[in-house]
Amino acid sequence: MGDDGGQPETALASAGLGPLDEQAYRLLIQLARARPADLAERMAVTRERAESLLEALRLKGLAAIQHDGEQTYRALPPDVALGPALLHRQASIEAARQAVAELTEMYRITARRHDASQLVEVVAGGQALRERIRLLQDTARTEMLWFCRANPVAMPSAENTEEFNALDRGVRYRVLYERALLDEPGMFDSVAEGIRRGEQARMLPKLPVRLAIADGSTALCPLVPFIESGRDEPTAAVVGRSQLLDALLALFESYWDRATPVRLSADGTTSERADPERIGPDEDERYLLSLLVAGVPEKSIASQLGISRRTVQRRVERLMALADVDTRPGLAYQAARRGWI
Repeated sequence: MGDDGGQPETALASAGLGPLDEQAYRLLIQLARARPADLAERMAVTRERAESLLEALRLKGLAAIQHDGEQTYRALPPDVALGPALLHRQASIEAARQAVAELTEMYRITARRHDASQLVEVVAGGQALRERIRLLQDTARTEMLWFCRANPVAMPSAENTEEFNALDRGVRYRVLYERALLDEPGMFDSVAEGIRRGEQARMLPKLPVRLAIADGSTALCPLVPFIESGRDEPTAAVVGRSQLLDALLALFESYWDRATPVRLSADGTTSERADPERIGPDEDERYLLSLLVAGVPEKSIASQLGISRRTVQRRVERLMALADVDTRPGLAYQAARRGWI
């Protein structure tokens, strides 16, 4: 990096370019080729300084010398020279993030071993809760488990962009949604986007608590609602490895096993036609069926799918015919037995 006199870092600082380096490179791109004297005039620096900057760009692979009567420099493509450096820094940042996560967990385990009061940490305040939820996902390496209830306390599901980053890293997400949550504006789209990105989603009429568990080692569970407790801010317990955490994991698995999977249609739309000769329902019908079995009202299904309630009823009738049953409980049983949901 060049000597930039204490100037603030610029956008390309992470690629190893200081402010003057970047300024010189941008000018060189605009000019296509330039002599040190040309650069010195436009940057208001000495000729020696301009030549030093151009030589630094050449050493970084961003410029090449061209002899056409006198020595000039021409710009080279930035992606070839800077791409590997950026990838190396990105890998270093990821390694550092993992190291911080491991050291944090080591610190907490040691603290709990010497002080039983460290088994549960209380976090207070909406902002502190949001930050802890983000940290929990940013440091997750294998799996996130969620109980998502209606009326979020700290962070609406639609704002949880950390989930997509974690999914892209290969973290598995299993999310249980409370039925009433899907009545909130935008939630159908939010759940659909999560499933498209790899989330496994299921639904139940009611969930006992709000809960997030990372890698089976740390749980975040809101305490008494601040409205009921008379406090001015929500609070949550951060639970480390303990029998209490084991109980929360068992609670999640017991509810997950009896929840209804939420499926999406193949193209995000619904189909108006169904072939009664098919062995099973198509993807659109499976989506409708998963919502129906989960207990979502026909009116809500129709609203979210953009069809009439009567159309929903006709499709349910076709599914009942396909399953050879004449009641909705029978349809739910056959759908589960035949692996339709």
